[in-house]
Formats: sequence, C-alpha cells, structure tokens
Amino acid sequence: MRNVTKPTLAAALACGLMFAAGAGAQAADCPNGKRDLNIGVSVVPPNVVHTTPWVARDLGLFDKYCINATITPFEGGASAALMSALQQGKLIANVTDVMVGAGMKAKQIWGFAPRLPQSYVVVEEIKTPADLKGKRLSAAGGGVGGFNWRMGRVLLTDANLTVDDAQFVSQGLAGRLPGLIAGQLDGVSLHPEDVYLGEKQKPTLHVLAVLGQKMPNWVFNMYGAADSMIASQRPLLVDAMAAMIEANRVIYKDRDKVVPIMMKATEKPQDAVEFAWDNLTKNCVWAVNTGFDKARAEWAIKNSVEAGDIPAERNLTFEQLVDVSIADEAVKKAGGPVTINNCTL
Repeated sequence: MRNVTKPTLAAALACGLMFAAGAGAQAADCPNGKRDLNIGVSVVPPNVVHTTPWVARDLGLFDKYCINATITPFEGGASAALMSALQQGKLIANVTDVMVGAGMKAKQIWGFAPRLPQSYVVVEEIKTPADLKGKRLSAAGGGVGGFNWRMGRVLLTDANLTVDDAQFVSQGLAGRLPGLIAGQLDGVSLHPEDVYLGEKQKPTLHVLAVLGQKMPNWVFNMYGAADSMIASQRPLLVDAMAAMIEANRVIYKDRDKVVPIMMKATEKPQDAVEFAWDNLTKNCVWAVNTGFDKARAEWAIKNSVEAGDIPAERNLTFEQLVDVSIADEAVKKAGGPVTINNCTL
C-alpha cells in the first residue's frame, strides 16, 4: 500500500479498509483478521523524527500485532482536519497539553519523541535573539498558536520582545526550508535533516538556538487518542504502541535497515537522513520505553499556562493529560524496559 501524502482523511480511511479486506484474511496468525488503525502525522511530508509508524509498517511490526495501519500526514499538528479527526476518535496523533487544556477530551498514550529535535535557523545578519525584531519568521503548520509560531515566540522572549515585534509568515510546512533559502523568511524552526540541507545549499544560514538544549523539558511529540477511542479500542492502542516501541528500538540499533524507509517517507536524500539519524539517536529524541516523565510533563503544562496557551482556570494535572497504563502495558509487550545508548525514556 502506498503512503498517503495528502491530508484527506476520508480517502485514507477508504484505502485502509480496502487493504484490510484483502490482507487480513491472508494473515495466518491473525485468526480474527487485522484491526484497522489510522495514524495521523503532523507534517506533509514527514520529517525523519516522524517516521516511526512507517518503520513499524515496513518492517512488519504492525502485522505482528494484527494491525492494518493507515498513515495520514496533515498540514500541522494543530490543523482543523487533524483536530477534528482526533476528537471524533477516528485516529491517533500527537496530542498536546494545549489541546487538552483547550477542552479536547483526549489523553497522551505514548511519548514517541519526547525531546525537541529542531534548531532555530536564521539568515546571516541575525546574530542574537534581539536581531529578530522586525524580521520575517515562520508560522508554518498552524499559524498563530502553532509549533513554529511558539518557537519563534520563545526566541523573541529571550530579547524581551513580543510576537508583535516580528512578522510571522504562514505557509505550508514544506515551504519552511525553501522560504529560508529564497530569502522569504529570516528565521524558522528546522529539523536536523533540513538544517543539514539548508547549510549545504546556503552556507550563510546558521543555527541561532538548538531548541532541545535551550528547552530540555519541552515535551515534543506524544501519541494520543480521544477518551472515547481509549475506552472502546484500548487493546488495539496497546498493541499499536508496542509495535512502534519495537520500531524505535530498531531505529536505534540498525541504521542501515531503517534509513531507506526514512528516505522514502521523507523524500529526503541519504546524506541528510543519515545526518538526522545521527543527531536524533545521539540526543535520545525517540523513546525506547514509555517516553513519559512526570516532571517534564508538569514543566510543560506550567510553561503553557504561564505563556497563556492554557487558561489558568484550566490548569491540568499529569493524570488529566496522560494515560500511562497504555504505554506501560505496551512496553511489557515489547519485551520490557530497556536502555539504548544511555537513552531511558
């Protein structure tokens, strides 16, 4: 089955059901057939960090757990289409504290990439956060309130500036790197493979801040599901998280096996994907266990409240945001807790 490359959920679901009708009946060790699961990804095409479900699918790990997974990329984690599908229990995707704080009835169920992978990359004349004043910064993938906008806000705050002191430019996520190279943007949050490609194509670009170092407690990407989906499909969710935990462990241990899958999914060249793999595994960006850390989650919630992203009256507890039991059970199914390259989350 081909990857879905457009954020059209209805088409993706239909395709997944057609696939399941043929493949499920042929699975000898799945006497009840395969169960359908739709997985939303926040970027079109995905970045290397997002490729865990592709690895799980292409290595047969979803098949191992009798799951027919349909992967649907969207234009940003805060896109209306993704948010609607999440709330309706039609898929799993990245669930944030801000979503739940805004009233979404959902919980995080596995922290597949708990650490920030991106760097904030700027044009030559920007040397410090103060130089961002008056500049054109990316607000790709959700505009005001989206991830890129929030990262720009963090850098502006370092210089006692506000979002009104810069010009935020909304565009498609695929336009982040081309916009920076073409001079349409002055600053943008980029994933490691795009940092590599950007500096290769335009050597005057440089990293203003490595976001994972600047904000080590920021929680990046957590798979979550609607409360209704957790209640009705919990065994499926446990098995799916187990498959992807196994995929992440293969990612750390076998670069040569996973890089071709990542290249196909991301549509990026081998040198850039290998650079990203080195960076992401070195910095423990992918989870090898549950991906959850209560202290980090509580820091993230507090930060969102202080920034005004979560109303103070809707302040969350860890338990209101996370269903740890699903990830705990998935880790057991994947063989129990492990440590890989000193990565423990």
